[in-house]
Amino acid sequence: MSTGLGARRGIWVGELSPRESRTFAACFGGWALDAFDANLYSLVIPALMATMHLSRPQAGVLGTIGLMASAVGGWLAGALADRIGRVKVLQITIIWFSLFAFATGFAQNLEQLAVCRVLQGVGFGGEWATGAVLMAEVIRPQFRGRAVGTVQSGWAVGWGTAVLTFAAVFSLFPQAQAWRVLFWIGIIPGLFVFYVRRFVEEPEAVKQRRPVRGGLGQIFVVFSPGVLKITLPAVLLTTGAQGSFYAVNIWLPTFLKTERKLTVLGSSGYLAFVIFGAFCGFLTAAWLADRIGRKRTFLLFGIAAGAVVCVYMLAPLSNQWMLFLGFPLGYFANGIFAPMGAFLSELFPTGIRATAQGFAYNAGRAIGSMFPALIGFLGASMTLGLAISVFTATAYACVAIALALLPETVGQDIVAA
Repeated sequence: MSTGLGARRGIWVGELSPRESRTFAACFGGWALDAFDANLYSLVIPALMATMHLSRPQAGVLGTIGLMASAVGGWLAGALADRIGRVKVLQITIIWFSLFAFATGFAQNLEQLAVCRVLQGVGFGGEWATGAVLMAEVIRPQFRGRAVGTVQSGWAVGWGTAVLTFAAVFSLFPQAQAWRVLFWIGIIPGLFVFYVRRFVEEPEAVKQRRPVRGGLGQIFVVFSPGVLKITLPAVLLTTGAQGSFYAVNIWLPTFLKTERKLTVLGSSGYLAFVIFGAFCGFLTAAWLADRIGRKRTFLLFGIAAGAVVCVYMLAPLSNQWMLFLGFPLGYFANGIFAPMGAFLSELFPTGIRATAQGFAYNAGRAIGSMFPALIGFLGASMTLGLAISVFTATAYACVAIALALLPETVGQDIVAA
């Protein structure tokens, strides 16, 4: 352990070994770039509805199918990572989602958009599943919650970069061309794979152990009796966290534009408050996950997020109050994800960790991904804000139930697991 200035001041990042630091940087960068590509769709929904004549239900379905594909991709990538290694699969997924983000810019109709969304989603789901396990296995237990949670803040960085790029591109081009240019820029994250290839090594836990099973059987190990009792509540937890997030994230730009009548630049300002709140929420929850435990952190952020979302969507607030309330909205709704990677990694043994975590996180994503489509249909008969609030409240109730069924895992040595 380092005894330098960072260690004396208690700054945990300064205490990471070179190997831990390189892995941290790779996963942070990969997640930020993943977030950049993943958030492009929600930003261009109004433009797609206008230029390609999509209905609100169709836009919601496009959002949902991409997320459902990411669920399948995460599960398969997890199984592959247990078989050939975390680092190789991380490289594959980064290149994959970048290529299909680029391809989306050439879509000419609803069907082509759907195909591109599905294929991009496969890589998007695989990147998180692989990177979270890689981080959890490389970082020491006393820093694991903070490190893996801080990597989640890369999502806010990528999201913020996407919003800034969106504002710039839509200011320079008419919307019929702007949304295409935005997706073409999505090829850039693929270049990051060269850093991963050069500087990141496989965790010792993977080098020391072999998968429990090989081939197709590895994918279905999550349904074995000894694992299923953890798998099911873990899926319920991830369903709640992700369903609530997607309910807000996919539809917030449209809510601001259609129900609050904001321009592209105006809505970007509101999103800036949400994104800054998200960044701070990730960092706070990452620290709390090691300080007060994973479960208490989930519960605290879930209760607060549910309350803030309902106020934001339903209360008769002025635009100024909505601007400032965007900070706690982003803070709690995103911060709840900070303990997720460490917690899921600690629930499963090394030989099946990537497979089980990939399934648990992405099965939750698949179920939660139905929320945008359902909100789109429900929003046809009620206000969009009310539809978002209904599904958000349901989602956080799932989080509370799951936490009652799962053990606390803070401080667990997963190398020996």
